[in-house]
Amino acid sequence: MNDQPKKFKLYEVTGIELEYMVVERDTLKVLPIVDKLFEDVTGAIRSDVERGDVEWSNELVSHVVELKTARPTKRIPSFRKKFSNEIKAINAVLARRNAMLLPTAAHPFMDPFTETVIWPHEYNEVYALYNRIFDCRGHGWSNLQSTHLNLPFANDDEFSKLHAAIRLLLPIIPALSASSPILDGKVTGFLDSRMQAYLHHQDRLPELMGSLIPEAVFSQEDYYRVIFSPIAQAMAPYDTDHVMDHHFANSRGAIARFDRGAIEIRVIDIQECPSADLAIAEMIIAVLKALTSGRWVSTYLQRAWSEDDLLPLFLQVIKDAGNARIANRDYLLMFGRLKQERMTARELWQLLFVELYGDLSEGCRQHMAHILEHGCLASRILARTGKKPSLDRIRSVYAELATCLQEDRAFA
Repeated sequence: MNDQPKKFKLYEVTGIELEYMVVERDTLKVLPIVDKLFEDVTGAIRSDVERGDVEWSNELVSHVVELKTARPTKRIPSFRKKFSNEIKAINAVLARRNAMLLPTAAHPFMDPFTETVIWPHEYNEVYALYNRIFDCRGHGWSNLQSTHLNLPFANDDEFSKLHAAIRLLLPIIPALSASSPILDGKVTGFLDSRMQAYLHHQDRLPELMGSLIPEAVFSQEDYYRVIFSPIAQAMAPYDTDHVMDHHFANSRGAIARFDRGAIEIRVIDIQECPSADLAIAEMIIAVLKALTSGRWVSTYLQRAWSEDDLLPLFLQVIKDAGNARIANRDYLLMFGRLKQERMTARELWQLLFVELYGDLSEGCRQHMAHILEHGCLASRILARTGKKPSLDRIRSVYAELATCLQEDRAFA
């Protein structure tokens, strides 16, 4: 009997994971009760709850729940209603405990040093190892919620094309998705504070993340040699019981899962509602398809970019999101911008949206138009809170975001 997962071809399917915080309804204080949620639904504490096309899972900390496609899907738009229905179901169960789900990529006033509770049940040995090495009481560990996008490859040739395209696109993804402008009750100066915190959460063992932008490797053999081997060596003195899988320890902004035949993109902040998350996923995939097909430049030219070339733009985008200025003409050329010397990341996405409009679903078009017209969610949050918000103002705005999640609608 073959237990290996089926290897899908490039873009044949997509796997999507959405993470949400559990908070008290009245105060928005984080509640580490995901185990109680699962027990209320299944009668037992477990790490996964099977719900047909959507599964619920635990995460590193006990106040975060993940919703994911139970199987890779060929039709992303079909999951808008499925995810939304599961969110409503979870909120209905949580209401008995005066709790609810809260969107966005970071809780705006959680104190991770006093409120973090590591998941104590199944798979805890891995979480405990991380906690022992890094002390997971920090925003980069216990206060970050993201959308993970899993895209398949069937062989080294497809991996090479997909990895080259993803590496190239990673720096500008937060221009669409940034949703974490506030930590510790204060505006941080970064529209994507989640990624800013994430960049430094494993400084003790830098091999695990590298420079966040994956190295320019384009075969499984080279990936193991350049990325997995240094990770294994760095972890060996700490992982004496051999509980850590090398795929799991890789913390780059996009990670290769050769066991699944997929690359997982991890730089996408969670949005205010699943329709917005799936719209961003659709848009990203449309651009990646264009890149891997050689629509604007060859895969050979895409592979020429080093992580050192791409990281400065990523750092600029997590700070300023769509307003980040792209002054690298060679980078703009990768997306078919032949005459432009410079433009903002938002302007580049607007041009890509217009060019690829015919490849997008109607729901995607509506949410992308909203994001490109009004700015990323982080910008819209700050437009409502102001630069020096009171705690009451933050609560009011984020309570409305929780309503957006429940009703699956965009935040104005």
